[in-house]
Amino acid sequence: MVFDLYKNEDCNNVNDFYKKLFAEIPDLIFQIIIDVDNNYSFPLFSKSIEEIFELNSDDFSNDIKSAITERVHPLDRDLFFQSFVKAKKQVSGWEVEFRGILPEKGLRWFKISAKSELSYDSKVSFFGHLSDITDLKDKELKLRISEERFQFALEASITGIWDWDMLTNKVFYSSLSLKILELESADVFDDPERWDQIVHPDDLPKYYSDIQDHFDNKIPYYENYHRVMTSSGNYKWILDRGKVIERDEDGKPLRVTGTHTDVSAQKERELELIKTMKLYSEQNSRLLNFSHIVSHNLSTQAGNIKSILDFIDIDEKKETIKEMLVHLRTVSNDLNDTILNLNQIVQIQDNINIIIKPLNLANYINKTISTIKDFNFETTANIINNVPEYVTVNFNPAYLESVLLNFVTNTIRYAHPDRDPVVFFDYGLEQDGHKALKIKDNGLGIDLAAYGDLLFGMYKTFHKHKDARGIGLYITKNQIEAMNGKVFVESEVGVGTTFKIVFSDEL
Repeated sequence: MVFDLYKNEDCNNVNDFYKKLFAEIPDLIFQIIIDVDNNYSFPLFSKSIEEIFELNSDDFSNDIKSAITERVHPLDRDLFFQSFVKAKKQVSGWEVEFRGILPEKGLRWFKISAKSELSYDSKVSFFGHLSDITDLKDKELKLRISEERFQFALEASITGIWDWDMLTNKVFYSSLSLKILELESADVFDDPERWDQIVHPDDLPKYYSDIQDHFDNKIPYYENYHRVMTSSGNYKWILDRGKVIERDEDGKPLRVTGTHTDVSAQKERELELIKTMKLYSEQNSRLLNFSHIVSHNLSTQAGNIKSILDFIDIDEKKETIKEMLVHLRTVSNDLNDTILNLNQIVQIQDNINIIIKPLNLANYINKTISTIKDFNFETTANIINNVPEYVTVNFNPAYLESVLLNFVTNTIRYAHPDRDPVVFFDYGLEQDGHKALKIKDNGLGIDLAAYGDLLFGMYKTFHKHKDARGIGLYITKNQIEAMNGKVFVESEVGVGTTFKIVFSDEL
């Protein structure tokens, strides 16, 4: 029967308290009893069945079981009845969510929660409630769709999410954040110190500074580029953004959330672009320097020739002509040397098909030593080759001979007058793994504070030596850079000079 709690004749045994209590409960309250012959009775349904399930007293006068069945969505009837039969058989709780189709409201979602008990006469009783959960299901659906969209957006992007609870000092890292680090989602990685440990040491000061500026409310959020070491031992560039979303009453951060974005490809392109721009800038600078040299030297020597010829035209004396011809020969020789030097530089800069081979460095140094001694029997230079026999470098053979010969002849040419020249060839590795050759002498030394910027300039000389032309180091530097190498210098006046060649190849 349907209990109308507002009709005293239907519930004389229910006191006023329960009347009020049941009236305030929006759910459908029910009791179902199944006897040993599987006969169903429905001794109690609260009046809210009319509102929730759109069943009235006329429906109860007929077959209530059929009436309920008709309300259950056809696709959910198996689920509905199987859950009921299982609960009845096991005399256990009955929990089920299902769709119903009502005459007026149409499609609705319902949830049944009921307990069961077995009586002394083997009857199974269910007593519980049925709730209309349509609004909750709509919200769950919208939330699920929103989460799916958000998850798709995350998976389609290269951005990971992190959330730092500063009270517990625990950080949640999304699966993509862990993927950036080449970690599995099962890996334990939940404290900020772990992240700090993998940040590149060179990037840590700026990383900490940017975070602290935001914590101190100096900036609305922080944004920092830094490198992190992955599980494979390689570094990746990360764009790290974060914002405090909760502070205590004193303004102290309590919770911070943010994103990690893998920007390695972008950073590599930026670094490559910077490298290219630097290369173009250096080439432009060399071209400008070269044009100044050509303009100055050729115009000067052309002017000298013109002046000599003018003298010959003015003074036709034989002695004057003879003297002017001597000067003309000197100027002509100088002009020829200048053109040869400039042509050599052009060839270095213009040669894009330079042959590069793996060369035994120690053998080429020994060859240089022999060349020096064969050319100058009187040299007192002591040249010590400490380069291991196994070391090879990728270089052009002619360039390597020229570079080594230039450095050694420079040492002999600018030897200290008070001691015999000594040259040391030493091999080592740079921190980044590139091979390096040091050429150290005990010669006059160079005042780098005064001449450091001009050291490798063309026609720049720093000692009053009669054979100094200022072309050797310029050509040497061009040859090294043509092989994608670098050259550095350390020097102290009166003590000596050390040149270091860093090759393009690594160990």
